[in-house]
Amino acid sequence: MIPASLTVRSSCRANKLGAHARWACRTPALAPPLALAFSTSRAIAQHAAVHEPYLHANSHSYTHLPTPLPMDVRDRHASLRRRGAMPDGEADLVGTSPESVERVNIDEVYFPTSRNVETYALFQACLSSGLISRAHKLMQEMRSDAHTRLKEVYEVRNGEINVHTSPVVPLKLWSYNAMLQAYFNKAAHPDTTDTKVWVNYAWQLWKDMLAQSPLPLDPQPDASTIAAMATGIAHLEALDLYPSGKPTFEHLLQDIRTLGVSLDAVFSSSVWQLRLPSAGQSHASSAPEESHVSTDMLLARFRSAATKLGDARAQEELDNIEQVLTTSEQRTAAENDAPEAGIEDRHIRPVLKKDAVTDTMVKPFNLQTLQESLATMEQSRRRSSDLYERQQWLEHSALDAARKRLEHDTENLQELGIDNGPFQNKTLQAWMWDWYQKVEEALRKDIQRIGRQTEHKVATTLESQLYPYLCLLPPSKMAMLVILELLRMQGVNGVADGIKSTRALISIGKAVETEYSAVMMNKHPEIFVQARAVQQRLGKRNLLDMAVRRDLKAWHDRCRESNMESNIPKWTQLTRARVGGFLVQHLMDVATVHRKAYDRDGELWEEEQPAFYSAYEYIQGKKLGVIRLNEVVSERLEKGSVRETLHPRWLPMLVPPRPWLSHDSGGYFSVRTSAMRFKDSVEQNSYLRAASENNGLEVIFAGLDVLGNTAWNINKEVFDVVLQVWNSGEAIADLPPSETTDPEPERPPPDDIKAKALYLQRLRKWNSLRSANHSQRCDVNYKLEIANCFLNERFYFPHNMDFRGRAYPIPPNLNHIGNDLCRGLLKFADAKPLGQAGYRWLRIHLANVWGYDKASFAEREKFTDDHKAQIYDAATNPLGGERWWLQADDPWQCLATCFELYKAWEYPEGPEAFPSQMPVHQDGTCNGLQHYAALGGDLQGAKQVNLRGGDRPADVYTGVAELVIAKLERDAVAGDEIAQKLRGKITRKVVKQTVMTTVYGVTYIGAKNQVMRQLADRGDTPVEDLWISASYLAKAIMECIGDLFSGANMIQDWLTMTARLISKSIPPERVKYAQMKMKKRRNMSDPKGTSEAKQHTATTTREAREQMTSVIWTTALGLPIVQPYRRIKKNQIMTAVQSVYIRDPNQHFEVNTAKQASAFPPNFIHSLDATHMYLTALECHSACLVFASVHDSYWTHACDIDTMGDIIRDTFVRLHSQDILVRLRDEFLHRYKGYKVPASSLHYDAKSRSKRAAKAAESDEAEIDEQDTPLDITSLNRWAKRDANGFYELADLLPPIPKKGDFDVSEIKRSLYFFS
Repeated sequence: MIPASLTVRSSCRANKLGAHARWACRTPALAPPLALAFSTSRAIAQHAAVHEPYLHANSHSYTHLPTPLPMDVRDRHASLRRRGAMPDGEADLVGTSPESVERVNIDEVYFPTSRNVETYALFQACLSSGLISRAHKLMQEMRSDAHTRLKEVYEVRNGEINVHTSPVVPLKLWSYNAMLQAYFNKAAHPDTTDTKVWVNYAWQLWKDMLAQSPLPLDPQPDASTIAAMATGIAHLEALDLYPSGKPTFEHLLQDIRTLGVSLDAVFSSSVWQLRLPSAGQSHASSAPEESHVSTDMLLARFRSAATKLGDARAQEELDNIEQVLTTSEQRTAAENDAPEAGIEDRHIRPVLKKDAVTDTMVKPFNLQTLQESLATMEQSRRRSSDLYERQQWLEHSALDAARKRLEHDTENLQELGIDNGPFQNKTLQAWMWDWYQKVEEALRKDIQRIGRQTEHKVATTLESQLYPYLCLLPPSKMAMLVILELLRMQGVNGVADGIKSTRALISIGKAVETEYSAVMMNKHPEIFVQARAVQQRLGKRNLLDMAVRRDLKAWHDRCRESNMESNIPKWTQLTRARVGGFLVQHLMDVATVHRKAYDRDGELWEEEQPAFYSAYEYIQGKKLGVIRLNEVVSERLEKGSVRETLHPRWLPMLVPPRPWLSHDSGGYFSVRTSAMRFKDSVEQNSYLRAASENNGLEVIFAGLDVLGNTAWNINKEVFDVVLQVWNSGEAIADLPPSETTDPEPERPPPDDIKAKALYLQRLRKWNSLRSANHSQRCDVNYKLEIANCFLNERFYFPHNMDFRGRAYPIPPNLNHIGNDLCRGLLKFADAKPLGQAGYRWLRIHLANVWGYDKASFAEREKFTDDHKAQIYDAATNPLGGERWWLQADDPWQCLATCFELYKAWEYPEGPEAFPSQMPVHQDGTCNGLQHYAALGGDLQGAKQVNLRGGDRPADVYTGVAELVIAKLERDAVAGDEIAQKLRGKITRKVVKQTVMTTVYGVTYIGAKNQVMRQLADRGDTPVEDLWISASYLAKAIMECIGDLFSGANMIQDWLTMTARLISKSIPPERVKYAQMKMKKRRNMSDPKGTSEAKQHTATTTREAREQMTSVIWTTALGLPIVQPYRRIKKNQIMTAVQSVYIRDPNQHFEVNTAKQASAFPPNFIHSLDATHMYLTALECHSACLVFASVHDSYWTHACDIDTMGDIIRDTFVRLHSQDILVRLRDEFLHRYKGYKVPASSLHYDAKSRSKRAAKAAESDEAEIDEQDTPLDITSLNRWAKRDANGFYELADLLPPIPKKGDFDVSEIKRSLYFFS
């Protein structure tokens, strides 16, 4: 049974948590949580004992961070700190009270400004590039800033501050350790003439860290800090460079004793193991060279110091260390070089395209690099039989494969035609090699020039800022990186349109950042060893042991706290754009193509033209910069081959993934990955980090680990059939043909204008279909290459989640969330005998994947039995027989099930004894509506989505279709022409998508477009009638859904209204500032009607600017969910290429009220289905079931379906037996306690209401954009009273929860078709 410790806790152990968790304690709420003392009715019933479903009912808590301050307040406070004073008006806005000062400092901790983020990144880049003098200055600035903040808070609290509980803390320890190593390394450099100065810097920093005071301004040294000092001193002494009169090992050993750190911890510290080698090639390393400081040397220095001091305890510790090291050196590991047997060589026909110039068939560029990357699998088999060593080799060789993809060795380029024919006939890859050589040389010379100018302080400001980043990777790597990234993005966007400059520059800068981070991680295999130790310590059966997880997390945090490799700061968007601009500009300067053409007179013209060029275009009235390709390059660029770019790092794993211990530690062993996918949202990242440091995500992380520990195999039988079809080029079962057969449209006579327009339209469609076919071929090609590579392998998919908590596999190309082909190719690695129940469910599964899934279970079993002959034929002769399986809704999954049934029927001991690996699915019935029906207690809705029992499965889509048909018939009889035309055209398929997306907030416009596509696909509605028919049907469908699911509509409206109020609210500490007057200038027409415009200055309040409140809630498992929708403002910056506009994710502007409101209902429902999935995954793991999920589709072995079915029902009932909406409302009342809503956001007069109603009546849009429209107070609490300043209490305005219906969720346990 899962231990009770899985329950979300409220205490925050300040002395053991990080800075974010120390202050952001999990605020207690009133409603009971969802405790995790599971008790299924089957396999784990014997372990249930006396645990209640909701343990520790009063201990629920949630992560609570402050609401971000408005940007102008943050900017002005930063100016106040720098200048020491500002005008009275600005000082009033910022606030000079102690509370305001503390509030600004706290805001900076959780939502750091771009300036601070950039300073950290620049500091780290200077260290890695060997620019120690510059790093020293940055370190002084960062320490000064941190000291100022600490002193401000200290003064505010009258001398009472605890660094263990205050969010404002000193700089991270890793920066001190890295700086100490850099000081000693600089002192040891041959060109250094002031060794004594750098040694003084090191000892002064050490003394500052040792200083004892009521307010610690610097972190205390740890074992890694001591190791940095010891290695630095020993290094200089070995070189005979250590200045006389400076402290020695005796002083260091005395300090060690004062600190209470053991020598064993020093020798096992991360700094001593990693030695911090530099990533740069042309600059001095920031750490001592390993060859100068051996372990024996360090032991001897400490022994000598211990002898002089008479420290017997130190001598004993050193003896133990020497013994351990000697034993470790004597231990050797045997390496198995024998290749793995039984691996067949299968040839997969590659996608080939004819080069229009050379008239030869070439392999797409990215497909070739994928095959090169996957070739490392075979190498790993020959290197070692140990799976962990193979996984390490794969991850490290994947990085090498990425570099190979960038650099392209000469032999491969020669095979691609680099020496064939004149230059204009070369392939794209040959062009790229030529560009690469030119760009590499240009970059090398320019970076050397900037280095010399920076050293003499004559470089421009921009170049001086960029120089440390340009030294992180060698020019050869950056040269190929910019070429490949730019071509890849051009292929994605379409080479005719080009790519937006902003996106291109940021993406290339991000690629440099990512590659540097990977290089740093790859240089230190110790990180992999630590990750392996964590994985083995937890093991498969200890994933749910929360005590073990906490111990491992604490150890992991200690390991990563003090070394730079685990703390590489992220770059700002500005830095990425400027680095990308520098590289792109050099590419455009030197990359050319040779073109020639004959004019009308037959004369040959030749010239060199740029291969890339920048331009501007106007889109919706906005001027946007774009980067385009020369048209001759466009002709050679394989659109499909670059559209699908595979990152070799993101392949399936050969061993269970690294357990998730924190928000950015899990998944792959040597690649840092975030547990959550979000798009540059600092607020989301801060909440995730704070919850993780507070041990609030242990259950979520355990759920991700359960999903990642499911082992998979490639289904060889299905793969062989797919391979045969693929190599034949035939279009079968959604596999695209090798060549499209549709003829090109015939060109009309030149004088027929109307026919020419129709021809151009058809030609565009024909070209689009050809391009789509090639893109699909490339996609399938990737999947087959990966499947072929992992044949006969047991592999795993590491998982992470989106910001709602929904889990996704990290490997993007081949996984079980993919299409029918992916699912057909995958099966569980572990087999289980079918048994009687499993045999039944395997037959039901065949009917489900064939498409016969609306019948009863008995009828589905009979369907399979009736088609036994076809199943035998499909399994024994899949392509040469009747091909019955091709008629299925999911043909490849159907074929896989046919193979499984055939093997079961032919099994000597009978089908029930057959060991099956087939995943069998249990899917929810419109799962979002299931959650709505359970939330609202909706009897009618519950019946429609199978929450209530029945003899046959209810089909909500058919139910809605029947209601629509009935309405249509009534209207047709009444004489409605549209209804008469639509008779006989309304089917389940026409309404399905609209019904499915209603729960996710689809608007009338969206519903109309969905219905229009379905009617167009039917082909029996004239084009001129599509729009009006779809408008009629969309309204009818949404009305019928409202009749069926009235409870869902009421809850959806309640969620929307609540979100709008929250997003319009203002924190209590900012209310007085919201009332401040501000001047707003705007142009208004002259009242006389002249063409001249007058400048009017209007006075308004700051209410709109102070509306910074996002909608935030906590799931039952403790995951904080932050809606990231804010106003978008972009800053114009200059780069080497163009002036571009960039959105800074570190800037927080006002929330987008409309998006916050409209997105809340679907996001909340997604968070509920994610919670249900995690509960089910943990419960299945506890019951020893293999489990996989595709959101609301749960998979396990056929023999375990009944057990999993009970678990699904039990967890759903337990989830919805608590008052979820009551708990949500209570959390809002506590999280937003004291928040106020301006009256200006709530009132508008009857005249404005009538205008709005008229606009809605005239428009075909059922929902008008409510971006800035006020709310009607009459629809809220009419007894709410506003205060003297014109504000309402948010708590008084929150609407009451809709009355719950009579449906009892416990009925779900008796519903046969709830998940089926």
